[in-house]
Amino acid sequence: MPKIQESKDKKKQTQQRNNPKPKNEQKNGKSKKNDNVKNKTKNAKPVKNRKPEKAENHAPQKKAPKMRIIPLGGLGEIGKNLTLYDYAGSMFIVDCGMTFPDEDTPGIDVIIPDFDYLEKNKDKIKGLVITHGHEDHIGAVPYLLKKLNIPIYGTRLSLGLIEGKLREHKMLGDAKLNTVDAGSVIKLGAFTVEFIHVNHSIPGAVALAIRCPAGVVVQTGDFKIDTTPIDDKMIDLARFAELGKEGVLALLSDSTNAERPGFTSSERLVGESFSTLFKKAEGHRIIVATFSSNIHRIQQIIDEAVRCGRKVAISGRSMVNVVAVASELGYLKVPDGVIIEIETIKNYPLEKLVIVTTGSQGEPMSALHRMAYSDHRNVEIIPGDMIIISATPIPGNEKFVSRVVNELMKRGANVVYEKMYDVHVSGHACREELKIILSLVKPQYYIPLHGEQKHLVKNAQLGEAMGIPKENIIIATIGNVIELSRRKAKIIDTVQAGRVLVDGLGVGDVGSTVLRDRKHLAEDGVIVITVTMDSVTGEVLAGPEIISRGFIYARESENMMADAHEAACDALEQCYIKNIRDMNTVKTRMRDAVSRYLYEQTRRSPMILPIIMYV
Repeated sequence: MPKIQESKDKKKQTQQRNNPKPKNEQKNGKSKKNDNVKNKTKNAKPVKNRKPEKAENHAPQKKAPKMRIIPLGGLGEIGKNLTLYDYAGSMFIVDCGMTFPDEDTPGIDVIIPDFDYLEKNKDKIKGLVITHGHEDHIGAVPYLLKKLNIPIYGTRLSLGLIEGKLREHKMLGDAKLNTVDAGSVIKLGAFTVEFIHVNHSIPGAVALAIRCPAGVVVQTGDFKIDTTPIDDKMIDLARFAELGKEGVLALLSDSTNAERPGFTSSERLVGESFSTLFKKAEGHRIIVATFSSNIHRIQQIIDEAVRCGRKVAISGRSMVNVVAVASELGYLKVPDGVIIEIETIKNYPLEKLVIVTTGSQGEPMSALHRMAYSDHRNVEIIPGDMIIISATPIPGNEKFVSRVVNELMKRGANVVYEKMYDVHVSGHACREELKIILSLVKPQYYIPLHGEQKHLVKNAQLGEAMGIPKENIIIATIGNVIELSRRKAKIIDTVQAGRVLVDGLGVGDVGSTVLRDRKHLAEDGVIVITVTMDSVTGEVLAGPEIISRGFIYARESENMMADAHEAACDALEQCYIKNIRDMNTVKTRMRDAVSRYLYEQTRRSPMILPIIMYV
């Protein structure tokens, strides 16, 4: 018996070691399960292979919330800025700009972003936020509102300029315009958007602090750090620093001047140059060409004109519109009687006039271009005129500006342009200013915006030099879907994006085929061949008649045109002999025969248009 009892005791001790009781187990009949639940936080190790306890001690991780940023313009190009933000199906847009045509888009008026992806998600988009009133940020707003009538939020001047555009398009009555100031915060679906004052070449420019459950994103818009701005309102660096302390998930930064070292000069430097040049121009008329939206520059021109006792005339439709809006809203301060109508300048002595005009980029239809080529209705350039081009040519416009300068000089004008006398300073941050914003905001991820590829790459390199890991810097292209969370940032998809060409009242009806034909016509001209044929027998009743436009002057090349006529006749005869009646085949045979002959004679390939009329 003692041995049996001893064996039972040992077995009991073994069971106690393998299944120890909780220290505070009570003897009042309560279940051990309840006691273990109360004291589960005191157990040192979880019991393995027991799912309920594992679930309690290791709650499943929730997926990190993710924000999506989709640039639909403004990357790999200057202009056409448009960025879409998306969180859990709640969306809003930042800016909606346009760009101007170049040599690859003959006959086109403006180029706007492709709105296809926005139209597909129109029910999710809560609004459009505007950072400032430049054309590359607001120029496409009327075209967007024709697709999506969404609320628009912007500062007074930005909305004032948009109102003018909507009035031209007869859309102002239906627009939902909401004025905000720097410091305002608005709610757009899952997002809150805060407006932060920045310096730029137009008043009312703001950066954005965008919040959603995924984190805070800062988009700078176009900016520079000007410690002596014309309106005495310096960029709100303190707010950027506060956001940096709170923690910023991503910074989307202006890249336009990322190649330029140092700091961008203050706008006041231009005022000093104007003062010097106006003194040199005593006794002569002064004409200043600048961007119509550069209101600070226009203010300095007006101030200097008042100091010199001169009247100011405004030339160019966009300049007239902007001056009117800025004066009405109080952004331009003009003494009574200073501004006169351009039609009345003949009533004033030349030495008492300043003309402020558009055309600083040499645009063919601009007021300055018309003055240079003696095509302006009210202004004729005369020897002694001082002409100040207060702008730097946008990349691609250098030749246009150079041609205008040459024409003005041929007429005896004294032309001041580009770096001469510091008549222009940029509105965009150079490298040291970009570094300051980076150091204040301290973003986890860095996404360069607004610029050609070389600008984006230089800005990305700057971020890396400031200590942001290379894998946390994203150089995107338009249409990329950038997904952000606190764990990772990556490009996960690409949506439809690109450009839509606006030609007159047509939006998007000019595509690559039409542009190719326009270039072909511009380079080699056109040959039209007309033939009248019997619809039953296929006999030629009249023609072929050949008409040349932009290829050669027919009267001076009668032999060549006669031989081209013979080539067309031979092609038609072969079609008749082989009983070919199909219109397209007859056209092709005739086109190929004439094209082959003309190329042999001239090494040129004009567009050849055969026209067959059956009777």
